[in-house]
Amino acid sequence: MTFDRSIKIAPSILSADFANFGAEIEAIEAQGADWVHIDVMDGHFVPNLTFGPPAVAAFRKHVKTVMDVHLMIAPVDPYIDAFAKAGADIITAHVEAGPHIHRTLQAIRGAGCKAGVALNPGTPAEAIYPLMDLIDMVCVMTVNPGFGGQKFIHSCVEKVADIRNKIGDRPIHIEIDGGVDPTTAPLVAAAGADVLVAGSAVFKGGTVNTPDVYGANIQAIRDSIK
Repeated sequence: MTFDRSIKIAPSILSADFANFGAEIEAIEAQGADWVHIDVMDGHFVPNLTFGPPAVAAFRKHVKTVMDVHLMIAPVDPYIDAFAKAGADIITAHVEAGPHIHRTLQAIRGAGCKAGVALNPGTPAEAIYPLMDLIDMVCVMTVNPGFGGQKFIHSCVEKVADIRNKIGDRPIHIEIDGGVDPTTAPLVAAAGADVLVAGSAVFKGGTVNTPDVYGANIQAIRDSIK
């Protein structure tokens, strides 16, 4: 992975057809997705269950771009190596998920992955400022984690701007996860975000048999930022 601040669209396969993940991943990439976002949930840290390392390893066979694995689990550390071996390019852990986030981020990098740190909507930006030398990405949650399709929390936009100001020239991505669509994308892009996770906004109305809909949805997000 080479670093750049161009806008990247990262569809979340949480909104894909669960019976057809491989074809869905190939379809969104063919239609212009820059990254593929995998939401891992444990039913403990968040009120939902999704994917484990074997599923992520199966997805990897279809991902040609960047596989962005977002761990909404606690504890995190015992599972880092498994998700790294499954093929994650980026592993993101929540600052709220454990008492030793420095150790977690060091373990992610030690496993050969880029390290991300995520902030829930109620967590202030300052929580990740001591971590700037250990991270490759900040994921700002603009909904409460756990389910797709939630409404965007507008008060998080100021947090994005604060983080962008703090990052300065450091090669750190700012990712937005939650409620991204053509209405909200311009707000977070203007505040400094460069990776936009979009689930329902990408997959709505399309199927693997009508993938051009995915392309139109992705392009609509891009066009809203211009």
